[in-house]
Amino acid sequence: MQLCSVCSERTPKYRCPACKIRYCSLGCYKKHKDTCLPVDKPAPSNPETKAAVSTEPSSVDDLLHEDDITDKVPLQRLQMLGQSKELKDLLCNPHLRQLLCSIDGAEGKEDAMKSAMQEPLFVEFSDQCLKIVENDAKSSEDADL
Repeated sequence: MQLCSVCSERTPKYRCPACKIRYCSLGCYKKHKDTCLPVDKPAPSNPETKAAVSTEPSSVDDLLHEDDITDKVPLQRLQMLGQSKELKDLLCNPHLRQLLCSIDGAEGKEDAMKSAMQEPLFVEFSDQCLKIVENDAKSSEDADL
């Protein structure tokens, strides 16, 4: 069982996006951030190596054009997320922004998402995103009838 890298008392729930150490609470994060030393990722020496190392799509375009995704959201509905006042209000929270940045910078995005889903604030953000996308999907389906 792993312990918090700051207090060595509890199981860590979070990972510092800059240096990747694990910590258990906001208090430990605040103590850690004063001494944080960001880790630089070594860049692959040539493009072939980089392609072999990266297994995740590298851009939104790649994600939108993957053939093996069965549950795609049309770009028009995704753009509605950017127009939502509710989402903009949620994104004013620095903790949520930090969570989103840590997911984006994580090497294992699936694990980062699972960890983030333990945070009520992130769950609220996710639910709001789904509500916007699904409500538009329902109204589009109703219009087709």
